[in-house]
Amino acid sequence: MDSTSASDIVIIHGNSHPDLANLVAERMGVKSGGCSVFHKTNRETMVEIGDSVRGKDIYIIQTGTKDANNNIMELLIMAYACKTSSARSIVGVIPYLPYSKQCKMRKRGCIVSKLLAKMMCTSGLTHIITMDLHQKEIQGFFDIPVDNLRASPFLLQYIQESIPDYRNSVIVARNPNSAKKATSYAERLRLGIGVIHGEHKEAESDQVDGRYSPPPNSRARTISVSVGVPEHPQKVKPPLNLVGDVNGRIAIMVDDLIDDVQSFVAAADVLKENGACKIYVLATHGLLSSDAPRLIEESAIDEVVVTNTIPHEVQKLQCHKIKTIDISILIAEAIRRIHNKESMSYLFRNVTLED
Repeated sequence: MDSTSASDIVIIHGNSHPDLANLVAERMGVKSGGCSVFHKTNRETMVEIGDSVRGKDIYIIQTGTKDANNNIMELLIMAYACKTSSARSIVGVIPYLPYSKQCKMRKRGCIVSKLLAKMMCTSGLTHIITMDLHQKEIQGFFDIPVDNLRASPFLLQYIQESIPDYRNSVIVARNPNSAKKATSYAERLRLGIGVIHGEHKEAESDQVDGRYSPPPNSRARTISVSVGVPEHPQKVKPPLNLVGDVNGRIAIMVDDLIDDVQSFVAAADVLKENGACKIYVLATHGLLSSDAPRLIEESAIDEVVVTNTIPHEVQKLQCHKIKTIDISILIAEAIRRIHNKESMSYLFRNVTLED
């Protein structure tokens, strides 16, 4: 980036992922702005911006981690501080958007990602850059532009360059909900696909919501049966099983997020029982909560590959199977294009709806 355009850009960050923020700033040739984010003794978040941001384009790099609530408050306060300091534009760079899995109505709950979007817009953010949202429809919750970047080119490159004999692989969806993503990878790599179905299906899809609540008995003339509206039958899931052939082949599971790894471990056991010679797990976001490193270390999984959208250095020390792909170059290029008012189409080339 040339010095003229770089003079109007300021990159600041909170406490969620300073390493990623510094990598992005270094790639862009700009200095990370002087912003101090700390917590008082009563756990209130304090933000102090040392440099002037008046009339400048601010890029706040703040991802979601296991401390999601503090991450969000830090972002909102930083954005509001820039807004009240007369910044020209405030772009939130949020590689992993917290609460993105809570994007559907469940029983008497609420759509939390919609609430979060409203809070971000109110705080002063004028643009959002994120990566591999859990559901791409989340972009519709925001009243500001959202660029949903893709990590799939990096993961595809890793498969082609770092997995020996990847042509003898099968792309596996660990549940039917991941089948579209697995199909997209399989088509790009010219490989076959497998789907695991059964009792370890996504827990959120099995929760009871209002659609299953029985209506009151009705005596309307349109009801011809005496029992009223029939009850919705309860789902009974079959035992975990594999659709597809992995015997003597490399199994590659793909997903957008690895958090609780128990379902991945159970899927790996099924793949091993069906004759898979090696098992890889690839995902964009590696949250790896609780005892995930220990479970991965003791499992049949040979390697877990995630990007650095979320910091996981501690988990890597606990498990040698975890590998990291650096995606800072993609974020830096997105910031450069937005700042120079260039098209973002190049970053989304060859991306289909199934990604």
